[in-house]
Amino acid sequence: MLLWRQLHRTTADLASARVETEQWRRENSELIQGLGVAINKQFNTWQLTKAEAQVGLFLLKGLSHKEIAQIRQTSERTIREQSRALYRKSGLSGRSELSAYFLEDLLLPWSDGVEQE
Repeated sequence: MLLWRQLHRTTADLASARVETEQWRRENSELIQGLGVAINKQFNTWQLTKAEAQVGLFLLKGLSHKEIAQIRQTSERTIREQSRALYRKSGLSGRSELSAYFLEDLLLPWSDGVEQE
């Protein structure tokens, strides 16, 4: 009985999270589209191949090399090589710098009025 209640609560929490996510996406769709255009433009500036750009998007979404390889139906080694090419062409050192490159300007600057933990 306890497991059934936990399952019911977890299912309800998941449904609520999905509703919130969809609402956030609807409210911010213009911003999301703009970010997507900016990312593609930068990928073009870096002269990434189509495959490298696809891998870059998956990396930005937080997928592992293994997950990307499964989606793209290729080897994990190929994905690693395409990732290395992306980092070399962009001058970035890895996934963290790639994410920071696109997110840095979106985040509000640090304010003295914000409490530090």
